[in-house]
Amino acid sequence: MSAVRIGIIIGSTRPGRVGDQVARWVLEQAQSRSDAEFELVDLADFALPHLDEAIPPSLGQYANAHTKAWAAKVDSFDGYIFVTPEYNHSTSGALKNALDFVYGEWNNKAAGLVSYGSVGGTRAAEHLRLILAELQIADVRQQVSFSLMTDFENYSVFTPAAYHAGMFATQLDQLVPWATALRSVRESNELEQAA
Repeated sequence: MSAVRIGIIIGSTRPGRVGDQVARWVLEQAQSRSDAEFELVDLADFALPHLDEAIPPSLGQYANAHTKAWAAKVDSFDGYIFVTPEYNHSTSGALKNALDFVYGEWNNKAAGLVSYGSVGGTRAAEHLRLILAELQIADVRQQVSFSLMTDFENYSVFTPAAYHAGMFATQLDQLVPWATALRSVRESNELEQAA
C-alpha cells in the first residue's frame, strides 16, 4: 500500500498573509516522516470565485473548470492539514468558500488543524471543526496554535517557539493513522458501489 497523501492547505489568500510561512514550517516538520507524503496547497493558486456552482456540491456535478481543478486536487489526498488564520472569531472566508465548493472529495478523510492569530486562532479552529464534521472529515484532537504576539516578530515574521514542534509531531501521530484507516473505508465503499 502506498503512503497516505496529506495536503497542507494554506487557508488565506490575503495580500501580506503570514499563513504561507506557517505552512512552510508545517511542511518542513512533516517531511522528516516516512509514513506519509505531504504537499503544500495554496488556495491563491486556484483563484476560486465566490461559490458559483448552480447544482449543490453534494451531487458532484461540477460545471466550471475551476471547480473541477479544485475537486481533482482535493480528491488526490487522504487527509489534510488546514493552516487557518482567525478573522473575526472564525476561519477565513477564502477557506470556507474552498470547503463549500466540493463535497464528496472531502468525505471519509482525516484532518489536523494549525491555527494562528491574536489568541492563537483557536476560535477559528473550533468553527472549522464544525464545518469539517458536515463534510465528513474526521479532525484529530491535537491542535497547534500560534500567537501573533509570541510566535511572530513584529506580527509578520514567523518565529515559532520550539515546543510547537513536539505538539505538531503529536498531531501527525494522530493524523497519519486516521488518514490510513479512512482510506480503507473509502476503498470499501467503492467496492460496494461497484458490486
